[in-house]
Amino acid sequence: MKTITWLGLTLLSITCTARAVEIDGRLDPGEWTQARHVTDFRKTQPLSREPARLRTEAWVLATPDGLAVAFRNHQPPGEARHRQRGQRDNAGAADRVNLYVDFDADGRTGYNFTVTLAGSVNDHTITNENQLNPDWDGQWRHAVGEDEDGWTVELLVPWHIAPMRDASGGVRTLGIGLDRVVAETGERVSWPAATFTEPRFLTVLERVELPDFGQALLAVTPYGSLIHDNVRNRTDLDAGVDLFWKPNGRFQLSATVNPDFGQVESDELVVNFSATETFFSDRRPFFAENQGFFDVPFGSLNQRSRLLYTRRVSGDVAAAAKLNGSAAGFAYGAFAASEDDGRDFYALRTTREFGAHGLGAMATRVENPMLDRAANVYEADHRWSNARWNVRSTVVASEVEQGGRSRRGDGAQVLVDHDIDGTWRQQLYALHIGAGFALNDFGYLERNNFNYLRYDIARRVTRLPEDSAYAAHDWHYAASHRSNDRGEEIAWAAAVNRRSERRDGGSELFDVAVFSSGIDDLITRGNGNVRVPAKLYAYFERFRPRKGAWQLYGSARYAAEGLGGLDEGSITATFEPTWFANDTLSFSTTVQLAHNPAWLLWRGGTLLGTYRSDMAYLAAGSTWLIDDRQELRVRLEALGLDARARRAWRVAPDGTPLASSEAIPDFAQHTLGFQVRYRYELAPLSNLYVAYVRGGSLYDEAIGGVSSVDRELRNAFDLRDSEQLLVKLSYRFDI
Repeated sequence: MKTITWLGLTLLSITCTARAVEIDGRLDPGEWTQARHVTDFRKTQPLSREPARLRTEAWVLATPDGLAVAFRNHQPPGEARHRQRGQRDNAGAADRVNLYVDFDADGRTGYNFTVTLAGSVNDHTITNENQLNPDWDGQWRHAVGEDEDGWTVELLVPWHIAPMRDASGGVRTLGIGLDRVVAETGERVSWPAATFTEPRFLTVLERVELPDFGQALLAVTPYGSLIHDNVRNRTDLDAGVDLFWKPNGRFQLSATVNPDFGQVESDELVVNFSATETFFSDRRPFFAENQGFFDVPFGSLNQRSRLLYTRRVSGDVAAAAKLNGSAAGFAYGAFAASEDDGRDFYALRTTREFGAHGLGAMATRVENPMLDRAANVYEADHRWSNARWNVRSTVVASEVEQGGRSRRGDGAQVLVDHDIDGTWRQQLYALHIGAGFALNDFGYLERNNFNYLRYDIARRVTRLPEDSAYAAHDWHYAASHRSNDRGEEIAWAAAVNRRSERRDGGSELFDVAVFSSGIDDLITRGNGNVRVPAKLYAYFERFRPRKGAWQLYGSARYAAEGLGGLDEGSITATFEPTWFANDTLSFSTTVQLAHNPAWLLWRGGTLLGTYRSDMAYLAAGSTWLIDDRQELRVRLEALGLDARARRAWRVAPDGTPLASSEAIPDFAQHTLGFQVRYRYELAPLSNLYVAYVRGGSLYDEAIGGVSSVDRELRNAFDLRDSEQLLVKLSYRFDI
């Protein structure tokens, strides 16, 4: 009891004497006398956990204005410094520091704040232990100072940036991680000695007790946009408003009327003839704000499949609201959106922590009167972890009512990570998705009717000779099995890959996977299975960060996945050089060439076609960071595709593809995307955009076509399906 009283009095004393820190990049010792001083930074890239080579110090302090952190990075003149500037969330391979914060210290949701030597910033949400998402942009402050012996960063994260549970006795426990990256060598040093490349990250952040401060915020962000369409010769005006209200740490509300749909952001060009939908990220401000609480993965290891995929809310949204909070030990969230066409979206989620265990539940509903359809999904999840083990499990169920008929489905998954001894680790993943499970009304699921079992054992190698070009290797050996819910075997597979960190600060990856013969039960879109031979995949990539004026990236891929066997695979090569005129102006080019001698495509019903195809993709762009407030970006993408029919196939009732004399057409496609975008930052999270956008796509098919891939690529530059001039102004008022 005396200890508790002493701790409370100490923290009360600190609270009473706490004062604001001036965020100016100059480390004033008087401002940080009450801060926790951190010096034990250890290597996590490569992951040897040895003491840092260059001395790094940090200070952590709770102030009434927010969580204040300072870094002092000793870097004498003999150590090269990288000062290149970058756009927000694309700061590049510059010298940088990171702050990771889990405001509830429960391992559910974290936030990453990055500041580079040049003053550029990244910010991410972190969910599911180690999955970083850059779509979120927070309002926080930073400053950088530099001298002959090193450089200093100060940053301040306000308490209103995230929902937080109640503190106890005036004391708040946070999970905190700090790290520093030296761009020249790729070295990363961290406190504690953990990194997001490991299966457990959020749950091993340092638990730090700090005085509890409250902070309220009401922010209103109206926006207006003007779009002039040069093709249709029409001008459209639009306007809306976003609202953010946080009266205390336990509750926050986001709402929007006619939300900003992010016309100034553009998706990359994609060619997809498969049966699986393309996944796109979502950077629309309202939908990205504190969305991590609803980020529940289900259905794959790549973290794309999830229960709530906000790109589904894609029509004209009349209004939407989202709230997050905590009460009686539970965290909760609610989401609702209504489209002008009548579709309504709803989601509810709650979580509760019990020491090493965590429980969660979620329900979503979509009402679509145009299709007389209502879709419900229910989910429950559990996680347990200790120093070596991390186990996450999820069960789901769906219910769809449409046209007076009901359809139900279910699924479950479990992921087990085990750190054996710090060098060896293993992972087991098991997934079941019933044939009747329906998630894609509001979520994203690559496929249903699926069973998947995968075992992976990995070994980390960090003690390499000093004269080696490599700093560390991470080897993975995996075996897996796939089948559908009818018990039909899709494939067995084995894979080996190695991800390497190089001493030049770059990275390298190779991956080889072999699949047994089996069936493809997706390609005919429900018209029967197709028996397919064994498959072979091989992939290699190399990234070298900026050295002098050049940054280089290249990759090569071989994929034998058609009917022709292992020796009839596609070859794809990508080369991406970036030239830096200086630290603020860069030019980049991407060239990708692909050749497939046996591309297998669905042509309707039970008809398949094998094609000889060539594709050329060209991207070019420049980024000029004029000053701290202005940037100019130019981006061009062009794609040409030519596919010549080789043979038609009819799928027999037993799944055997039989050669057919039916004629199938050649086809070609060319696509263009071009954007010039100017941004002026009026204030934090307040911007003026002026953008010129042009693009289009043309698909053409004919028997005996005479096109070629180079002609299709040239033709792409003539496309003008759309040509728009966009002006958008948004301004955030903090009240």
